[in-house]
Amino acid sequence: MHDDHDGAAVIEEGRPIFLQIAELIENDIIDGNLPEESQVPSTTEFAAFYRINPATAAKGVNRLVDDGILYKRRGVGMFVAAGSRATLTSQRKEEFFKEYVKPMTVEAQKLDISPEQLTAMVSRGLAELPDNPAMERSGSA
Repeated sequence: MHDDHDGAAVIEEGRPIFLQIAELIENDIIDGNLPEESQVPSTTEFAAFYRINPATAAKGVNRLVDDGILYKRRGVGMFVAAGSRATLTSQRKEEFFKEYVKPMTVEAQKLDISPEQLTAMVSRGLAELPDNPAMERSGSA
């Protein structure tokens, strides 16, 4: 668990807390803060850090166990499974497509925006991001 999470800021109203805990762990795996085969904080530690019920923290962690993202070593704790980062990244890309790309393309079609114009708009949006490493790699900043 890293310290840039503020216990009060983490919990969003209207979203189940156990899902938020699972998402925080997923984010740390994707960001490399929890490398594969590294130990994950215990549910007791999550509960204390975020000031939530330990059963709620366990529900979030167990969801990731059920999904094969984490695994238990009896008597030792929870660990990040090999391949978890790739699995999570793939899932998030598909979610990104469904949540953002599909609606964007529908709206682009309504506005008669060509694929080339849409590509140019996306490139412009990326170029306007501060310190975008993807643009530096591609040489298009």
